[in-house]
Amino acid sequence: MFSRHLTSLPRLSRGLATHSGPLFGAPATLHLKTGQSFNGRSFGAPKSIYGETVFSTSITSYTESMTDPSYRGQILVFTTPLIGNYGVPHNIAPFDSQDVGVILESQRIQCAAVVVSDVAERFSHHKAVESIASWCNRYDIPGITGVDTRAITRLLRDQGTTLGRVAVGADVAAPPPKADEFWDPSAENLVDQISTKEPYELNPTGSIKIAVLDFGAKANILRALVRRGAAVTVLPWNYDFNAIRDQYDGLFLTNGPGDPTQCMDAALKLRTTLAEWDKPVFGICMGHQIIGIAAGLDAYRMTFGNRGHNQPVLALASAGSIKAGRVYVTSQNHQYALKLQDPFPQGWEPFFINCNDSSVEGIKSTADSGKKVWGVQFHPESAGGPLDTIEMFTDFLNECHAHKLASSTNSHVDVVSPMVEPRPQVAVAAAA
Repeated sequence: MFSRHLTSLPRLSRGLATHSGPLFGAPATLHLKTGQSFNGRSFGAPKSIYGETVFSTSITSYTESMTDPSYRGQILVFTTPLIGNYGVPHNIAPFDSQDVGVILESQRIQCAAVVVSDVAERFSHHKAVESIASWCNRYDIPGITGVDTRAITRLLRDQGTTLGRVAVGADVAAPPPKADEFWDPSAENLVDQISTKEPYELNPTGSIKIAVLDFGAKANILRALVRRGAAVTVLPWNYDFNAIRDQYDGLFLTNGPGDPTQCMDAALKLRTTLAEWDKPVFGICMGHQIIGIAAGLDAYRMTFGNRGHNQPVLALASAGSIKAGRVYVTSQNHQYALKLQDPFPQGWEPFFINCNDSSVEGIKSTADSGKKVWGVQFHPESAGGPLDTIEMFTDFLNECHAHKLASSTNSHVDVVSPMVEPRPQVAVAAAA
């Protein structure tokens, strides 16, 4: 996902606050499939677009949210009134044992459009290089400001996530789209669109070899692994991991956009992995859902999903740094969840449950299963916080180290390096 090429940016003055330049464009309207329309002014790219309208309650980190691949195809409504006040940073980082080429969650804006109550005309931050309006324009992403995001959010909470269209300029005067004209991104395999097409390595000299199935990985997931000493090989979402699994000390399944049933190929391959392989496996968000499907659970579409940095989850079991009975505050971005059923599949148990809606927030293998497998619906690595559960990455890698040590004690067979050429360690990923 993180190719290396340089994009030049205009130099901006660095005062106490930097004016974003001409901000507001043509009239713009958000049309919902359920018939409501909201009028405002456009910023960013002067284009019209279809998508799935969702809301996020995150107060900070709009840049991380907008670059999260899980928002692909979605019209993102921010409930926080003021967006853009600290601008956008230069999205470049080194490729080394501490970073993965980007500052944000991917190389570019991933959401289809942005809806805000009030976009900032001035931004102020020592790392900012451009405004959110300029950034959106550069990546051909339309935005609307001056609309009542509270009313939109209440509608979405009541009627659920709704298909929508952002109409800009001359399209505003046209009649709202007919019901059959709206585009549903969940009908497509969004994971296949965003996943890496070829395997690549990060931190190849790390002490523990981790394979990562990329369903739309956030950069901070990869960053959390390499900063803890892992040599990471990122694989396409439907890669035949079973053909190379003995070369690795653990398997990680990332987040990703859309409907998990579009990824049944990965779930069926993982079912074989879980049945025949005894090394640690960890999944986040989409990865958690794939683990659940492989274990025999069903996934369902939630009414409006959970998106924000303030979702409380209750731990039902203890594992590593997680203690049963404790509530953890988490960051989430998902529309689908695993069904809670009784009894649970043999060898599995619920790990976390959402304190607000009682949805399944995590599953794990039981102690008597002989496996070390965990899945969580939330994001322990959340770049915008909270970091209540960040040590789950440490727990996972500790289990990988322990299994590797136990295997080396009982066997003299060396771990073979995978046949993947590391990418050249040169700058730089695309600027944000």
